[in-house]
Amino acid sequence: MEKFARIDRLPPYVFTTVNKIKMDARHAGEDIVDLGMGNPDLPTPKHIVDKLLEAAQKPHNHRYSASKGITKLRMAIASWYKQRFDVDINHEEEAIVTIGAKDGISHLVLVTIRPGDVVFTQTPTYPIHPFSAIIAGGDVRGIPVGPDSDFFENLVEATRQTWPRPKLLIISYPHNPTTEVVNLDFFEKIVAYAKEYNIMVIHDFAYADLVFDGYKAPSFLQVKGAKDVGVEFFSLSKSYSMPGWRVGFCVGNREIVGALRRIKSYLDYGIFQPIQIASIIALNGPQDCVKEICNTYQERRDALISGLNRIGWDIKSPKGTMFVWGKIPEQYLKMGSVEFSKFLIKEAQVAVSPGLGFGEYGDEYVRFALIENNMRINQAVRGIKKIL
Repeated sequence: MEKFARIDRLPPYVFTTVNKIKMDARHAGEDIVDLGMGNPDLPTPKHIVDKLLEAAQKPHNHRYSASKGITKLRMAIASWYKQRFDVDINHEEEAIVTIGAKDGISHLVLVTIRPGDVVFTQTPTYPIHPFSAIIAGGDVRGIPVGPDSDFFENLVEATRQTWPRPKLLIISYPHNPTTEVVNLDFFEKIVAYAKEYNIMVIHDFAYADLVFDGYKAPSFLQVKGAKDVGVEFFSLSKSYSMPGWRVGFCVGNREIVGALRRIKSYLDYGIFQPIQIASIIALNGPQDCVKEICNTYQERRDALISGLNRIGWDIKSPKGTMFVWGKIPEQYLKMGSVEFSKFLIKEAQVAVSPGLGFGEYGDEYVRFALIENNMRINQAVRGIKKIL
């Protein structure tokens, strides 16, 4: 058979190797504390589940829905933005519901770039950011981000050295995996940069609500002129602990939103309508649950950071996301992140994500996902203590 051209551009999934070792260890009876995949373990709040059950009992909700999302959900999205960020969103022209942020970003990139177009993404970063461009035939350039990098400085320097000029910039704050956060001044610089170089911006805002120590994550769209250059994606997966529900949305520039709306009309019939109805309740209903979810992640963050620092692995406490990004201890640094992650499973009975899976600039790091309770996190610390 002929080779599949798009598949050939995708490298082997780095996380697969580590996941196999984890599963083999579990099948052998070992108790592995899994801090690897960022799959939220907290249950979806009851009032959201109750609404799903109620809506699912009504036969008219079993039919095909609208690929752009039902009107009342798009109105709820606009209301959420107004209340949270004082940003006005036209629910008809500037908002669209997506099957999670990952699906939305990948389809938007597919419809907005041509083969050979240059796309800037952060590195390390969430894999779909660069790979959505690769799948679409784009030419990806990674811009270093992290505790030892000035991302904006790196971005401007890369732009000056790149020809043809990039067509698209994909960023995300609070950032997965490095947990970096920014203030509104940063987004003001991004908007000015995008206008100067005529570049479209996609901001992935998946961790908008998972912020700690008094920090509040700004929306990219709060900046005057942001709608002229880009869009923002949000997902209900983390804020409302709805990862398996697959609900997200894209808001901002009406032409970009329109392009996504058009390609989605060919690709899907929208999300199961009872899920959309329950999502309206999530956005419009009481927000105490969001704070409770955030507090749980903060408690887990504190337990992991204090435990690791106590046993000699010094890691800075993140102000956002549901992750901890740790540089590999000096004595194991030469192993690289994949071999070190395997080593942690075998010797410490702890699974983490190798930083290389997020890009080459992540190979000196591993990512801990805060998806186990405090007792299990303390167990992980005791396991890691053995190798330190």
